[in-house]
Amino acid sequence: MLDKVFKLKEANTTVSRELVAALTTFVSLSYILFVNPNILHAAGIPAGAAFTVTAIATAVGCFIMGLVANYPIALAPTLGSGAFFAYNVCVGMHIKWQTALASVLVASILFVLITALHLRELVVDAIPQDLKYAISAGIGLFIAFIGLQNGKLIVNSDSSLVTLGKFSSPAVWISLFGLLITVILMAMNVPGSIFIGMIITAIFGIAIGQIPLPHGFISTPPSIAPTFGQAVLHLKDINTPQLFMVVLTFLLVTFFDTAGTLIGMTEQAGLVDANGKIPRIGRAFAADSTAMIEGAVLGTAPLGTSVESSAGIAMGGKTGLTAMFIGIFFLISMIFSPLLAVIPTTVTAPALIIVGVLMASNLKKIDWDKFEVAFPAFLIVVGMPLTYSISDGLALGMIAYPITMLATKRYKEVSVMMYILFFIFIGFFLITNL
Repeated sequence: MLDKVFKLKEANTTVSRELVAALTTFVSLSYILFVNPNILHAAGIPAGAAFTVTAIATAVGCFIMGLVANYPIALAPTLGSGAFFAYNVCVGMHIKWQTALASVLVASILFVLITALHLRELVVDAIPQDLKYAISAGIGLFIAFIGLQNGKLIVNSDSSLVTLGKFSSPAVWISLFGLLITVILMAMNVPGSIFIGMIITAIFGIAIGQIPLPHGFISTPPSIAPTFGQAVLHLKDINTPQLFMVVLTFLLVTFFDTAGTLIGMTEQAGLVDANGKIPRIGRAFAADSTAMIEGAVLGTAPLGTSVESSAGIAMGGKTGLTAMFIGIFFLISMIFSPLLAVIPTTVTAPALIIVGVLMASNLKKIDWDKFEVAFPAFLIVVGMPLTYSISDGLALGMIAYPITMLATKRYKEVSVMMYILFFIFIGFFLITNL
């Protein structure tokens, strides 16, 4: 039965190998159960509900990917979209989280329509590859900056905007300890380094009396009633130019966050054919866009292809059975919600910093020797953390690119879509910053 559904023999794999691969990916990705609720809580969403929603949304996303596309890839809430949701939309723009979820739902529906019409590939292809790398790297720096703030390693300064945190703060020592442990584990290529680092850091915080012991280790999962369906109920709130731009930005950020990762994961899994084509890529795109809708309805930021899937693929995962097992592990994990009490932002901060480092690796792929490309890419990369806004950083680069290309008489190389985005983002700035 399993072989018929997932074509195990054809992929030269076994149930046991897929199970081991799934467990490896789950251990590597399990930190999202604690990091995502912390991010969503900053937007006002109850942490308990966010924990359960994260587990369910990830499980369902994995099931969809496994059954529809037969890929060994996990779908989970992405930190880039989560950071934009919480810190830009809710905190920065003072938009209620219920309305922000509605924005995610609208963007998700548009995502499905674009995928169904095969426009997704066209839009993604219209963006220069260098700018795609810059977007990924910029989101990474932004996530790392948030991690440094959450860990109190970087704090506010009236004279210089930001400065180094005080070493007299216990929070700083917890974050530094966690960062040191996680960095060592990552350097040693230990599977699940981020998750293991969080556990050791939490134990350290308990040992020095800065983190309270949990009341238990397992319990009934917190209710998702506070978030379930709020996106649907607040669709009527999407009625201003500012919110239309929020929807567009969710759409664009998710475009770049998922497409590149999905392509990279399929290449690692050996799914790309001799002509460079990826079989069932349309189904994979349909799976992640559908998962975005279910995530929004449940109550979380957009789901996307998880880079941690590479850990399971490296262990031999080749089919959708790996994704199915990952989903089952996330459903089981819902009973461990009491551990949220011992996973504060100082414990998850190192995870954000490390993920930021991994995403920033795309900087090496940018053609820095061509100024007309380097300048807009640079604006994107530094604009996201310095403006504390993914959308503002994205807009800076998208506006600068057609200008530099026109100046170098390479305007014919700029796609029509890029010129359209040029005017869209000028309007975005006029709407949000006047």
